[in-house]
Amino acid sequence: MEPIQSTSSRKAADATLEHRIDDGVLAVGVSGHWVIANANSLGKLAKEINADGAARAVIDCSGLERLDSTGALLLHKIRQKIEQAGGAVVIKGLSDAHRPLLDYAAAIGRGTALPERAHHPLLAMVERLGRGAVAACHEARNLTNFLGMTVLSAVRSLLNPGEIRFVSVISHIERTGLNALPIVGLLSFLIGVVLAFQGADQLTRFGADIFTVDLLGVSIFREMGVLLTAIVVAGRSGSAFAAELGTMQVNQEVDAMQTMGLDPVDILVLPRMLALVIAMPLLAVFANLMGVAGGGLMVVLTLDISVAQFVERLSSAVSTQSFWIGIIKAPVFGLLIALTGCREGLLVTGSAESVGVHTTRAVVISLFLVIVADAGFSILFSVLGI
Repeated sequence: MEPIQSTSSRKAADATLEHRIDDGVLAVGVSGHWVIANANSLGKLAKEINADGAARAVIDCSGLERLDSTGALLLHKIRQKIEQAGGAVVIKGLSDAHRPLLDYAAAIGRGTALPERAHHPLLAMVERLGRGAVAACHEARNLTNFLGMTVLSAVRSLLNPGEIRFVSVISHIERTGLNALPIVGLLSFLIGVVLAFQGADQLTRFGADIFTVDLLGVSIFREMGVLLTAIVVAGRSGSAFAAELGTMQVNQEVDAMQTMGLDPVDILVLPRMLALVIAMPLLAVFANLMGVAGGGLMVVLTLDISVAQFVERLSSAVSTQSFWIGIIKAPVFGLLIALTGCREGLLVTGSAESVGVHTTRAVVISLFLVIVADAGFSILFSVLGI
């Protein structure tokens, strides 16, 4: 056996790099923690390795305890340096846990991309649909849980009326109901004008001008009045609830309430819910009146129908049942809007971006739930023959 030509053993903190040439074979031993904390020292030691004259090299990793991406890249550079000097490299003693990291470093060192996952458009679409369905189920479950919490709070308050915050309820009725009258009235009036104009334009062709009043009355009282009111309230009050409670979350006011032993559902959610449940039917009645007024004005001005004829035809076309069908929906819509807005507000985390995200979600989810509830009411009334 030929004598050892060179040998070196150096330590970098808790990492060791040894190398020697024996019988034309370069033996490299690595042990300890090859992590980013020892990168500078290990890099200097790696530069001392001289692979000239070595036909073969063996890198012994049996003493390697820890390896991160930085250590793996350094180990790969040592292997590259030996290969560039003309020696064949064999790595032994590398654990199964460390081998994928070294393979990853080798792929990066070669500048080759790792194998990508096969992409199939149809499977990707099915996956997205599945994820969306699961997310929707989770959202429905969480909203139902929040509804249960609110119902329990309402029952406790009804059993102890002195705990109901009537001042807060009245204040929110003013903000969500009274202050919303101008925008609800204006939009309802314009929708009435549009419905009357479009209905008259089609019915006039068949000489059925008078049925424009029937179309206007039934559509406004059964569907459009309460639905338009819910849309306006969702965009106006639902977003306000989410933004207010979200800002309180950012300022840790909700945490302060809980620290003092106060229930945020009793203090923040219940007054808003009661206010919107009370205000929505009143707003719906006002929207119905304004919608009929706008449509009536259009009918009187464009068709050969007098005000007396319009009122008489409207009273015969729209029954009390049709009026109450629309009003019954209003409290349910108000409950859905209030619950969604308050829940999204309480989900806000400590950032302004989160306030914006959950405020947007409050409006979108509220509108979705209102449309779904309206469709459910339509199916129910159809089955009952109402």
